[in-house]
Amino acid sequence: MKESIEALQREINAFAIRNDEELEAFRLRFLVRKGGIATLFDALRDIEPAERPTYGKLLNGLRKSAERKFEDAAGKLEQSASRAKTHGIDLTLPGRREFLGSEHPAQKVLGDMKRIFGDMGFTIATGPELESGSYNFDMLNFPPNHPARDMQDTFFIRRTPGEDDLLLRTHTSPVQIRVMLDEKPPIRVICPGKVYRNEAISARSYCVFHQLEGLYIDKHVSFSDLKATIYSFARQMFGRDVRLRFRPSFFPFTEPSAEVDVSCYLCSAKGCKVCKQSGWLEILGCGMVHPNVLKNCGIDPEEYSGYAFGMGVDRTALLRYKIDDIRLLFENDVRMLEQFSQ
Repeated sequence: MKESIEALQREINAFAIRNDEELEAFRLRFLVRKGGIATLFDALRDIEPAERPTYGKLLNGLRKSAERKFEDAAGKLEQSASRAKTHGIDLTLPGRREFLGSEHPAQKVLGDMKRIFGDMGFTIATGPELESGSYNFDMLNFPPNHPARDMQDTFFIRRTPGEDDLLLRTHTSPVQIRVMLDEKPPIRVICPGKVYRNEAISARSYCVFHQLEGLYIDKHVSFSDLKATIYSFARQMFGRDVRLRFRPSFFPFTEPSAEVDVSCYLCSAKGCKVCKQSGWLEILGCGMVHPNVLKNCGIDPEEYSGYAFGMGVDRTALLRYKIDDIRLLFENDVRMLEQFSQ
């Protein structure tokens, strides 16, 4: 047995390992279950019991010697392969330029809106873009024959007689309905999200856009509170010198209602194609929440009152960054978007 161990040790020492093939041959010859070392371990059963510890110690040393040689050779081969890979690299070549993405201008504006209204105490609520007709129209006091229910304004998914319509929401007002149904006043919330209108695409309008609506319900809420909120928002968004104009308007879900304009940024209120020669651009609609809407949501209009407002995030982005075509926000033109990378 001793002579066999010494002979195998000499063979291990003399075995040359110069590549991966010879490394694998070494492993198969000495380290596998049926290799040379394992065969000697199997032969221990034929040795006298008193001599087994001596030969077992010699065999353990033999195995450790083989394993150490295998690991050393594997490490050297791996280092050689790594050096071979890096040897072909031209270190004089310039580094690869990393292109960093940037926040979309509409998302920048939406983030500022959330911050401004958040500082005023408004929380944020969201809802589904696929909405029911009752939440999108009925509970918001839209009469059955209102023009907004026609196909030219709304993308209907399902219109089955006797069943509730299924549609892509035309505003985020349904989120306000959901909040009023789930919560008790006082309520102070903004509802940002994507909305859809089946309208002609032009420099001023698009078939899909982002909207942010606000709702405040409490006791003794007045139109003066609404105006103060709008003025505070406009000054923080457009600057303290901003000029606003409130015009009487009509919305089924508010009474009284108004539209708010700011002076045109392109022509300095002198008149151009964007403002249709008027010198003003509409930024939002607003008004006091209609008593019927409060009743539909289980809120007593004799005890509570409130205001609501809604604005297009994309149109506000046009005003903020002096972009003259809303379609640029949806074309994914890198030349335009990279201007907002800072």
